Amino acid sequence: MRTLRSLTVGAALLALAACGSTAPAGSGDAGAPKRGGTLKVSYFPDNPTLSCIDPFQVYWIESRSIIRNFADSLTDQNPETGEIVPWLASSWQVSPDGLTYTFKLRDGVTFANGKPLDAQAVADNVAGWIATVKATNGAAFGASYIQGLTGAKVVDASTVALQLSQPNSSFLQATSTTNLAITDPAEFALTPAERCTGKGVVGSGQFVLDHYTAKVETVITKRAGYAWGSGLSKNPGEAYLDKVVFNYIAEDSVRTGNLISGAVDIAWPRNPFTPQDEQLITRSGHKVEQRALPGVSYTLFANTAEGRVLADPAVRLALNKAIDRKTYATTVFGSSYPLVRGAFDSTTPFFRPQADKLAYDPDGAAKALEAAGWVAGKDGYRAKNGQQLLLDYPTTQFSAGSELLQAQLKKVGINLSLRTLTPAQQSTYLNSGEYDLTGTYFTRADPGALQFILNPDVANSKALARRSAPADGIVKIQALFTKAIGTTDAAQTKQAYADLQDYLIDAGVTFPLFERVQKAGVSSKVHGFAFTSESFLRLNDVWKD
Repeated sequence: MRTLRSLTVGAALLALAACGSTAPAGSGDAGAPKRGGTLKVSYFPDNPTLSCIDPFQVYWIESRSIIRNFADSLTDQNPETGEIVPWLASSWQVSPDGLTYTFKLRDGVTFANGKPLDAQAVADNVAGWIATVKATNGAAFGASYIQGLTGAKVVDASTVALQLSQPNSSFLQATSTTNLAITDPAEFALTPAERCTGKGVVGSGQFVLDHYTAKVETVITKRAGYAWGSGLSKNPGEAYLDKVVFNYIAEDSVRTGNLISGAVDIAWPRNPFTPQDEQLITRSGHKVEQRALPGVSYTLFANTAEGRVLADPAVRLALNKAIDRKTYATTVFGSSYPLVRGAFDSTTPFFRPQADKLAYDPDGAAKALEAAGWVAGKDGYRAKNGQQLLLDYPTTQFSAGSELLQAQLKKVGINLSLRTLTPAQQSTYLNSGEYDLTGTYFTRADPGALQFILNPDVANSKALARRSAPADGIVKIQALFTKAIGTTDAAQTKQAYADLQDYLIDAGVTFPLFERVQKAGVSSKVHGFAFTSESFLRLNDVWKD
């Protein structure tokens, strides 16, 4: 058997060497940490359709950030390098065929209710994950993390072997995520819906889930005797804080105002602060911490089905050249906002910059359209064979800067028609195929996240995946994913993901729009703030004056 860490660390270091991720904040805070107090965090509203606090099921970023602090995982991931490091597991090995991951567990770890976190508990979690996938027909978000996982075998009290039916180079990283956090297996006796309410959900973390009142408040309290934090924290022991209260505020301005007034300690919006709010926070003596969310950048995907305008590769080429991404980012999010440079955000392991290919080139866009027969008309829009160059772009409340994008495309003769979707339409328009462009993303600190958008075999929306590229393009994308994931050779994985990222831009499969940056307004009284590799909140080192 080979140690998987030796296979992955070098590639991850190379991939993240040029990333613009923010170093964990608080390293320069003066004075010794103080114990006690309550931290108040104000989040964007809870999930409007599926409120949930169960680690395996939930995809809502705010809930996963809370979970990270009351439920530990087998491994942890360094946000600076992408390296997978020990946590609940002190070491691990992977078999040469990539089908068995054997974890050696730390001694003395317990769940918050006092039960031991041993090999049997991990094996029971694996069984619970697999059962939850079946019970939810694959809807549980954790399903995307356990591809090929068939079960687990207890080797001895502190050793457990997880078994896969096929190699999955993303699996080790999956064991560091909140979705594969280890919880008291007793929770799996409850229904998935019951677990979403927090009933029976008990982790081994630095905090304990006190209560979760969906859309209102979540409270976690200090865990006495905690002593097994990962080496990525300065404080692996008991939390400095006594309690953390999370509430949910819809209005960005109210959330910011509460931070300025001292009503809350951290204001955490879903979209980045407006430039005005960010200036207000910093001028008031507080800090704005930021880190790009790993995974797929906020990207537009085309409908290339036969008969649609974007089936024409020349139009797709022109579209990428016609987007002024720098102006877009600085206009919508502020002058210091980073420029998106590829299909992934820069904090994603194996990230390959594509900035040159994504450079703003309106003249090149015009030439590509002219060569393909799209002729400019008196109204400023191009047409071909009597058909206007019209792109239907359905939008939601999260589609930032749509009008600006519309104005940019008009400069090269593309008519971007904006259509605001009703809640009912949001669940149907992809299947019907009534769109030309759609925007989406996927948050995970591993490039395998993109397959859940583009690979029809596993995509969350198979309709979107099938239309995002011509048939031969889908075959190529699937082959590159297979090459990247179906190996334990880090060099092969790295090369396959590099080839994939090149192809996505060259063939006009993806149209990156902006880097997804997670920002948080942090009171000057708060010290030790840090982001995890998933750009979630890590509370281990946080204390208040």
